[in-house]
Amino acid sequence: VQLVESGGGLVQAGGSLRLSCAAPGFTFGSYHIGWFRLAPGKEREGVSYIKSGGSGTFYTSSVKGRFTISSDNAKNTVYLQMNSLKPEDTAVYYCAAARRLRSPWELSSVWDYWGQGIQVTVSS
Repeated sequence: VQLVESGGGLVQAGGSLRLSCAAPGFTFGSYHIGWFRLAPGKEREGVSYIKSGGSGTFYTSSVKGRFTISSDNAKNTVYLQMNSLKPEDTAVYYCAAARRLRSPWELSSVWDYWGQGIQVTVSS
């Protein structure tokens, strides 16, 4: 399973970006899809995830109300809309997939497949 992130870049604080996670040839609807981020000097952090079939969404507290995860199963793509970005959101963002998800979802080890990561930089 190959996951490919896109949409990262440099944005000023208060701005927006939309990340995409695509999986060519892969039936997204059967998998839970998550977004993680890794900032310099910090551990990888679970940002958000969407349950298979889009039946539920979850967010870490620091992004609630600012980030929105959604899926388009027809395009085999999951999106992370990031609004009101802050410098502390600067990190490499990864998408991940799991067929069966154990708790807690924030642990990297419970996810089976990973993308290569994409840089998001928020300037102050």
